[in-house]
Amino acid sequence: MRKLSAKGLKWLKGIHLIAASSWIGGAISLLSLYFLKTGVTDGSELYGINRSIHHVDMSIVVIPGAIGCLLTGFVYSLFSNWGFFRHRWLTFKWIVTVSAILFGTFFLGPWETAMMDISGRIGIASLHDTAYLWNQRMNLLFGSLQVTLLVATLFISIFKPWKSVKGQR
Repeated sequence: MRKLSAKGLKWLKGIHLIAASSWIGGAISLLSLYFLKTGVTDGSELYGINRSIHHVDMSIVVIPGAIGCLLTGFVYSLFSNWGFFRHRWLTFKWIVTVSAILFGTFFLGPWETAMMDISGRIGIASLHDTAYLWNQRMNLLFGSLQVTLLVATLFISIFKPWKSVKGQR
């Protein structure tokens, strides 16, 4: 398979870093936006915060960053000497990336959408609605866990702590 040139790898690395920054920074922003809800007394304001969270996640930062990480990681593995599973830290990154995208798609995203829909329907009463509160609690808990895992993965990418699978054979 043809490999990327040194200049091509630098461009790819830059794009990969922008995608990772978007994903992690966007996820941290989502968690920060949850704390704007403290002291909210107006249903429109609550809906606006939930709508903003949804928009930052789905449209402009988090999902594009996650997909960007997945695609640039794929190109890296395919067109460089890193490969897909040559190193344990790379295998870890693949597992985390795919798992985080799937978990976000099937759990975090639907919880977030439900909060937006509920607050759009019943306004400030959402803060006493069991479905809204459950979705918010799950999203905050597992969103925090996912951000922590993504940050850990970032540092694993930097330090590359585990020996190569090939070197162990």
